[in-house]
Amino acid sequence: MLELPQPNFDVAVIGNVGIDTNVYLPGNDIDFTVEANFTENLDYVGQAGGYASRGYAQLGKKTAFIGYVGDDFNGRFIRQEFARDGIDTTALFIDPQGTSRSINFMYRDGRRKNFYDGKGHMHLAPNLDLCRSVLARARLAHFNIPNWARQLLPIAKELGLTIACDLQDVVSPDDEYRRDFIKNADILFLSAANYTDPTSLIETFLAQKPELVVIVGRGAQGCALGTQAGVEFFPPVELDAPVIDTNGAGDGLAVGFLSSFVLDKYSLRASILRGQIAARYTCAQKASSSSLITPEKLTRYF
Repeated sequence: MLELPQPNFDVAVIGNVGIDTNVYLPGNDIDFTVEANFTENLDYVGQAGGYASRGYAQLGKKTAFIGYVGDDFNGRFIRQEFARDGIDTTALFIDPQGTSRSINFMYRDGRRKNFYDGKGHMHLAPNLDLCRSVLARARLAHFNIPNWARQLLPIAKELGLTIACDLQDVVSPDDEYRRDFIKNADILFLSAANYTDPTSLIETFLAQKPELVVIVGRGAQGCALGTQAGVEFFPPVELDAPVIDTNGAGDGLAVGFLSSFVLDKYSLRASILRGQIAARYTCAQKASSSSLITPEKLTRYF
């Protein structure tokens, strides 16, 4: 029997996907003096792996996702949404504890508080041979940081992929949990949520690994770039759309940058701007990862 050739991918996203529930508060805070608060509660496919893989697919990149969902309603819904997006789910495994969930309290002044349930991610062991077969057909490996994902870092390294790791909100550069991801990365992304000025943090990473490209999301303050040439700050971009929801903005920054710099060979500075545009566009979507920026819109804003 003739064996059909396997498709190649622009990117393999390795991370957690799940259902996010955004709770939009009508007032300035939760009223703990009463039993019931009346809110707007919206569910959607979220988390870093969900936003990243759907972001690449929306930009027209051939995307594979490696991760876990539960054998439950939410897991089946995510599979359905990924199939609609054209995302390869060959290595979308089953977590016996169910599909990951996040509850995000969304404040009127722009604050948010996240309550994350990663289900079994600390103890899962993916099929490494199957993961290797997916990674071997990709150009870029975009890692988020569920615990099981560190098992795939040596494989991506051996295969010669460009490895990008999103460390999320770093508290300390010496965090043991993130060490494997930092060690294996070619490009690092992180949030400056815990740093007013991330310069010292960036310089620490570059001292450990001078060839790194380090990109730090700074929310309304823009972003920072760290390379061997030093640390550079970029102001935020403005679009003709209001900021509604900042969930997924960091993933938009990473997807916009990596699709431009690694896949489409834009310059470093142009890729930063395109990443910022993608992040800012994400902030204009309310509780949705299904309407992320398209190539046409990215070109128009760029």
